[in-house]
Amino acid sequence: MYADEFSIYAGNANRALAREICRYLKTPIGEVEVFQFANENIFVRVLENVREQDVFLVQPTSRPVNQSIMELLIMIDAFKRASAGRITAVIPFYAYGRSDKKDQPRVPITARLIADMLTVAGADRVLTMDLHQGQIQGFFSIPVDELTAVNILSRYILAKDLEDVVVVSELGFAKRARNFAEILGAPLAIVEKRRLGNQDETELMNVIGEVGGKTAVIIDDEIDTAGSLIEAVNALVAKGAREIYACATHGVFSSRALERISEAPIAEVIITDTIPLPAAADPERITVLPVAPLFGEAIRRIHRGESVGALFSSEVQLVEEMTFWGSHAEEDPPGPAVDD
Repeated sequence: MYADEFSIYAGNANRALAREICRYLKTPIGEVEVFQFANENIFVRVLENVREQDVFLVQPTSRPVNQSIMELLIMIDAFKRASAGRITAVIPFYAYGRSDKKDQPRVPITARLIADMLTVAGADRVLTMDLHQGQIQGFFSIPVDELTAVNILSRYILAKDLEDVVVVSELGFAKRARNFAEILGAPLAIVEKRRLGNQDETELMNVIGEVGGKTAVIIDDEIDTAGSLIEAVNALVAKGAREIYACATHGVFSSRALERISEAPIAEVIITDTIPLPAAADPERITVLPVAPLFGEAIRRIHRGESVGALFSSEVQLVEEMTFWGSHAEEDPPGPAVDD
């Protein structure tokens, strides 16, 4: 059994998100040293007593990906050896998610490897958001809570009061896109594509559905190089779409992604802050929605042993409050830790 207190700590991948989660929960962020020596070895030291506590480690495995993964693994080991009661790895963005099957001869299933590493390091459960494919949950032998940003993104689009909307998605994200479309009360169109080799290039094959004269809202789990996004945008323009918006949970924005987006006829790109936004991003074209309230509520419910399922419901008033939390959140510093 772990103590009644819970504590939140963060690596270097997205400390801003960890601070926002703590601000939402009105609890101070825990003190831990996480840095790299000159020889690139990573060092972690827990600066507080965590014996028998319920510990949450916030660390998306984003750029630099491999360093972020090692930081998380070493943090888990440090807290395990410090006798933490339970360790939850809070991974807003799960890297290597696209390597979830053997689709070529003699290739690894790296998403499974990362899951095994986290488990062996000592994580007791995982809290994440919009995995590339849902079956990645099955790679873990420990409990996994997968949150989704679909409700937050859809509420933002609803508030814009767009006319004649059609939701556009690729086949791999179709199930969650269907939920997105139901919330908007809009039809769903599917973009059929084929990935070419291992060079982050795709070939768009077809658009299934009526998009002519409509406001198209593209929805996906992540925007990486933006190659697939631009292919979809060009196809929608060719099919006569009137206006195009793009929504995604994770804004990876690698390679020429930001340049491609700036040149494309996209009215707005909406993402969440699971990954820090690159400094070169255009704030007028890219809108970032906060996920700190969603993760904060999930952490509170996990700690108390309550259901996390209510956070998936689009009917809960809390979802709408979460969507616009960043625009009216209090500027006061976090209060003392809440006794749960």
